[in-house]
Amino acid sequence: MSVDAITLFVEDLELSKSFYQNAFGIPVFFEDENSAVFKFANTLINLLKIPAAHDLIEPGLVATPGAGSRFQLTIPVPDVDAMCTELKARGVELLNGPMNRAWGVRTASFTDPSGHIWEIAQPVSRREG
Repeated sequence: MSVDAITLFVEDLELSKSFYQNAFGIPVFFEDENSAVFKFANTLINLLKIPAAHDLIEPGLVATPGAGSRFQLTIPVPDVDAMCTELKARGVELLNGPMNRAWGVRTASFTDPSGHIWEIAQPVSRREG
């Protein structure tokens, strides 16, 4: 079993699309008037406008960004510090990190324009934490 696609609800599709193109350096895989899709290896990240999100999950409710985070998406990288430098050069503001975690992973996090949290992570020796 695998996860093929993750849909993230966004207030401003153009702003979010530009952020993803810039932060991750990848092209749009598919787009229409309501969505922009990016392909991360074997997983599609679908950015979906809020009005279309309401229709998609009805009768469920779409939460506002100010309601707080309920998940984060993690991308493995070979060097968290180098990736942080690259993200900062692309104008991405870090939420936290880089830092070594007790479970043997070095991480840093940032948010997209709609408040979705992304983490970059690399394994490290537990002695380094």
